[in-house]
Amino acid sequence: MNITVTEMKKKHVEAIALLEKECFSSPWSENALAEELDNPDSHFLVAECDSVAGYIGVQEILGEAYITNIAVFENFRKKGIGRILLNAAVKGAASRNCEFITLEVRVSNTAAISLYESEGFEKIGVRKNFYASPVEDGAIYTKYFSGGKTE
Repeated sequence: MNITVTEMKKKHVEAIALLEKECFSSPWSENALAEELDNPDSHFLVAECDSVAGYIGVQEILGEAYITNIAVFENFRKKGIGRILLNAAVKGAASRNCEFITLEVRVSNTAAISLYESEGFEKIGVRKNFYASPVEDGAIYTKYFSGGKTE
């Protein structure tokens, strides 16, 4: 399987909005995703394999990188695409001299937590009742950088 990672473009927005609906109880709309195209603080990456396979969104504020969402279409899961996207986002944030990259994940999402931990993210806290539908805590995972390079 030939996977390419590219910056999100207008042509990707419709597929990513569908992916959002497939994966999340509070999905981003097409309009919200399209607005990120013009946001200089947003870095949304798309994994393609003939079509959109997945994406990751990162917003950067004052040298801090926040992963908004990471999602892979069901028929592309368990093929390493999430790891490829995560690594691309980490590399990008480090190259832009961010101090760290962080995210929240449902505490029940053991597959995602395993991925984050295997890539050097550390659990630094819990946000009580962070998620809705169903209500669930969100674990905060962070990876720190040193001098623009991952530790």
